[in-house]
Amino acid sequence: MPQILIRLIEILQRDDTGMPELAALIAKDAGMTGKILSVANSSAYHRASRTAGLEPALAALGTDMIKTLVISESVFQTFNSFPHAGSADLRAFWKHALGAAVVARDIARMMNYPHVEEAYLAGLLHNVGRLALLAAAPRDYGVNFMARDDADLCAVEQRTLQITHAEAGAWLIERWDLDSFLADSVLYHHEPVERLAPAHPLIRIVRLAHLLVHHPEAGDMTGTMAGYCGLAPRDLDAIQKGAARQVQKAADYLGIDLAGADDVPALPAVMPAPPVDPVQARLQEEMRNMMLVAEMGQAFARQQKHGEAALLDAVTRSARILFDLGTTIVLLQDPAGTALAGAAASGQQGRLAGFSIPLGRGGLIAAAAAAGEPVLLTRGAQPLGIAEEQLFRILGTEAMVCVPLATGQRRVGVLLGGVAPWQLPALQRRERFLQAFGGQAAAALAAAGAEQGEAQRRIEHVAQEYRDASRRVVHEVNNPLSIIKNYLSVLDDKLARREPVVAEMSVLNEEIDRVGQLIHGLADMQPSGGGGVTNIARVVDDVLRLFRTTGFIPAAVQVLVRMQDDPAEIEGDADMLKQVLVNLVKNAVEAMPAGGRIEIANRGHLVRERRLYVELVVADSGPGLAPDVLANLFAETRSTKEGRHHGLGLSIVHGLVQKLNGHISCRSGRDGTTFEILLPARGRDTRLAVLPAREMDVITGANTGANTDAIQG
Repeated sequence: MPQILIRLIEILQRDDTGMPELAALIAKDAGMTGKILSVANSSAYHRASRTAGLEPALAALGTDMIKTLVISESVFQTFNSFPHAGSADLRAFWKHALGAAVVARDIARMMNYPHVEEAYLAGLLHNVGRLALLAAAPRDYGVNFMARDDADLCAVEQRTLQITHAEAGAWLIERWDLDSFLADSVLYHHEPVERLAPAHPLIRIVRLAHLLVHHPEAGDMTGTMAGYCGLAPRDLDAIQKGAARQVQKAADYLGIDLAGADDVPALPAVMPAPPVDPVQARLQEEMRNMMLVAEMGQAFARQQKHGEAALLDAVTRSARILFDLGTTIVLLQDPAGTALAGAAASGQQGRLAGFSIPLGRGGLIAAAAAAGEPVLLTRGAQPLGIAEEQLFRILGTEAMVCVPLATGQRRVGVLLGGVAPWQLPALQRRERFLQAFGGQAAAALAAAGAEQGEAQRRIEHVAQEYRDASRRVVHEVNNPLSIIKNYLSVLDDKLARREPVVAEMSVLNEEIDRVGQLIHGLADMQPSGGGGVTNIARVVDDVLRLFRTTGFIPAAVQVLVRMQDDPAEIEGDADMLKQVLVNLVKNAVEAMPAGGRIEIANRGHLVRERRLYVELVVADSGPGLAPDVLANLFAETRSTKEGRHHGLGLSIVHGLVQKLNGHISCRSGRDGTTFEILLPARGRDTRLAVLPAREMDVITGANTGANTDAIQG
């Protein structure tokens, strides 16, 4: 559909549309601009001088004429380019189209329908399905293209093409994705009048316009339909008197020659001669069905991004148009695979939300879903269960088609459509098409469900990562906060004694900065490790000073520090190493409530996987770890300590050591627990070259302290 027409409909449905906005829209289409200027400078509108610009031309024409020209020209541009349109005599077709358009517009005005231009467009397009059928099947439909537009024509179309021109037109308009009942007004313009009393106003307007233009002799039906529209006979007379003049005026401006249109005979629809080769005819039908199924798959795939409800709407709309179904219902298999439950497609009755059919208790619908084959049901012809009887009442028909939504071994659900009993033979002949349609719908629904599930899993994963990161931050922030709290107590005592507090203030500033860094790291969730060179001995001194000054290490716990002068530097962030040691020392103190010994030692260089590390050890003389705790040592576990975030310390230590590009291991027994940490030794490249066996023996002896000079070399 021309984008200028779609945009125009949106603009015209607003109350604040101005002439500059219309001019800006029309200026984007050179052909449309030329048409407007041509009409504005015609003898009907020409005044003292020619109108040079678009806005003056629009002002001269007036809003109503602008709407008529733009809508009509856009439609003619689009549908005159259909295949075989050029070889057909379209004079009578466009005269009827313009007649229905102007009549629908006048009816809409008398009914106070708010979107008069929408009614004009609906009248103009109400028979456009005939052009579509001529384009799709010129041999089969050419003989009936100009046939009398009545119920007999629809019946012939259904028998020969399995689709009526009303359904074809609605199908085309549905693809334009308009927020309107335009497609429905085209679909139901041959509907029995008695069914349209509660219908949307646009549907009633188009049906009445069709009767006035195509069937002026149908007085009773026209009168009934006029009553549904709230119009009196004198209103219809006024509409019909002005219609012919408006049609001719619009045709003149649009450059459409309607001369002789009334001489084109409108004969009754006839059945085309049967094909000579039934095998060829069957092959053509199969090919047509294959193309439709492929198109269905693409259409459904486009709807997946809008969610399951939009996809279900597309499936039910397509089924109604393709198979001439009435009310349609979708029942989807529940996650447990035990029942079919009502799906939330728009237009379905609310009671379907609580409707379900157990799959394990038999029944015709359940059997069709399990077998994956379409089933045709007639009320009274087969023994029915309560569920089937309920569905017949919901559909309001005497017959029903059940289309399984299945692809391969995947069973998604079923689509149920109400039909008249006389439609069943035609549907039975199209059983393979029904099954293929169900397969495409099932594939799209399964893909949409998979995408939705994957998106939900990703959201849950991110949420869980954030929750874990939050717990880690809260756990780690407790350490500097405890130190700050204890230092404030020390600071209070020193200030009372008027002693200098410079050292304590420095520690407080450092710990406050560390709290800020930890909280800032929550935003990234996976903060990268800091670079630089760190002196192990200096970090160990800082940690022990924090603990001793605040009295966290009780007198019954002895701390031994064994630091080597060299090597003492590693590649890594000092704050991360400090955080590791705070956690390990804190755990060691808590593991020995009755007292004991903690040893922190630098054991020098060590080679692992051809890389050079410094080995740092934190050991305690506590009772050791239980085997089940040791087996899951660095995972988040439920701690025996009090508090919400206990049990995270060692998992945080493990993560920090990994960010330092190091390794950590643990040994534990009755004599205590030892944590051995390997940290990258200082240097631009700690990866060792392949060395002869004797030289490698010298290096690997570093752990015993042997040949330190050779190691540093």
